[in-house]
Order: sequence, then C-alpha cells, then structure tokens
Amino acid sequence: MARKTAHQVLDTDVRARLAALTDIDPQLVLDDLTTPVAHRALADAELLITGWGCPPIDGAALDAAPRLRAVVHTAGTVRHHITPACWERGLAVASAAAANAVPVAEYTLAMILLANKRVLDTARLYRLERRRIDWNERHPDAGNYRRTVGILSASIIGRRVIDLLRPHDLTVLLHDPYVTDTEARELGAQPVSLPDLFAVSDVVSVHTPLLPETRGLVSRELLAKLRTGGTLINTARGAVVDQGALTDEVVSGRLHAILDVTEPEVLPTDSPLWDCPNVLVTPHIAGSKGGELRRLADLALAEVESYALGRPFAHPVRPEHLARLA
Repeated sequence: MARKTAHQVLDTDVRARLAALTDIDPQLVLDDLTTPVAHRALADAELLITGWGCPPIDGAALDAAPRLRAVVHTAGTVRHHITPACWERGLAVASAAAANAVPVAEYTLAMILLANKRVLDTARLYRLERRRIDWNERHPDAGNYRRTVGILSASIIGRRVIDLLRPHDLTVLLHDPYVTDTEARELGAQPVSLPDLFAVSDVVSVHTPLLPETRGLVSRELLAKLRTGGTLINTARGAVVDQGALTDEVVSGRLHAILDVTEPEVLPTDSPLWDCPNVLVTPHIAGSKGGELRRLADLALAEVESYALGRPFAHPVRPEHLARLA
C-alpha cells in the first residue's frame, strides 16, 4: 500500500497486533513490487496486507512470491490491484468493503433526512434573509413523514442504507436487476422498475458500482422522471450519472443534488455545480475518514487471524462475483 495509507490505517497498536498474529516486519511497507527490497520480502510471503495505493499484483509480482496464498485488503474494491493472475493462482482474497460501507451508509442516511427536511435550502435562505420566516409556507412539502426513497442497487452499501431507513416513516423502493422481488421485500424495500424508481421517489440514492454497463446509467431520461423538487444523492461513482444532464436539471432549479462523487474528481473550476445553491458537493468523504479508518484495520485484523487459524475469510471476494462488484 502507499506509505501514507499505512501511516493512516495501521497505527502502532494495529501493527503490534499484526506482529502477534504473524511473522511480519511491521515497519516494512511496499508501494512498488519490482524493487530488490520487495522481491526479498515477497520471496517468503504467504499473505499480503494491502490498501490504497497498492500496485497491481501481476504475473511478475506473483513470480517473485511463490508462497503467496492470500491477500487481505484494508479497503473496499480490489479491482485496482487484484489481477487475473491472482485468480489463476487461486489466491484467497478478503476485503474490508463491509467496514467501509458503514460510514457511507451513515452519510447517505443523514443526507436523505436532511434533503427531505429541506435543511440546506432553509439554512441558506435563513443566512441570506436573517429574519423570521414561515417555513411551512415557504416549504410546504418539507419533512420525512411518508416520503419515498429510491435505492438504486442493493450493493453492500445499498443494503445497509435500506436497513438504516427501517426506523423512519418512509417508503423505501429498490431497483436491482440481480435481486428478486422476494429478496427485495426481505431487505425491507419494495421492488420497482428503474423508470418507476425515479418517477415515484422524492429522493433517489445511487449505490451502483461503475461497470461498463452502468456508465451513464442515470440518464437524462431518468432524471426527467424525478419529480420537481426531488433530490439525487450519489455516493457511488460520478460516471454512473449523466453529469451533463444532471447539471442542466439542477441549474434550472428543478432538482436538488447531493454529490460526494463527480466526474471528474475534482470538478473543473468553472463547473456550475460549485455555485449552484441546490447542490451540495463534498470531496468523496462519505467513506472511512479519520477514526473510521480503525474499523477497516479491525476487520482486516480479524481476517488475518482467521487465516492464521486456518479458518475461511468472513468477507471473501470471489471471482465469480467480480462482474457485479465495485
């Protein structure tokens, strides 16, 4: 992983626990697998602990690591470093995606409730006008009671968002072509078609992984179906949304948007989204930050312990599921 990642995710206590579980040099961090230092370490390595900034574990790296059997990733997606050669070797791979899903789902829940309550609009107007206003008259549609929330994709994060929405007086819809109607209802959501998800919802929250078939999935046509005053929340990947179409909708004032991801990241300095009053842009902060990084480390430690004890991983990544994973 990148040295900065190691410093942030693997604190002194975590490294000490790793040293108790394994034969490891807790100070050795590899951000290049081609160097002599890396080759000496890889020669005896049975398990790799990876994170953000890990270079691809390709055929050459595997040739230098004849004993390698497993990888534990301290972040979410493994697409950037687990190559086809790893699956051909038969490596066991675990990911902390489930741990990273927790803060993303919490961020999403907060934004759904704030969006329906019209908190951002109200705070902005209050700051500008600085006087008593009849907010019921100004925002007669505000509030969360009996509002409808659409979840696009029952990913790890999408499922957790649905679960967090349970205590609230909301109708939760789900569109996911890989989830049966029965499974959707068991999750706590009503299954609907993709057009209906947008046509019926007050807020649509995007949790779709970026795959060739999902690029631009949230199209101009779908955005046009979202009711006037509706909100689109995107914590997945910017390219899942037709950003040009979304920009047109929010600049017109018809829709609101909460975007933790954009295409590109960072937006161009002249993008209208920066100054659009009905848009909140955050710098990809929904995932694990600060103290939440420890949750990633704790999950990774548990997986390392499972491996050391000869147990299967609790959070395995399987090659047959790659086509649907972030």
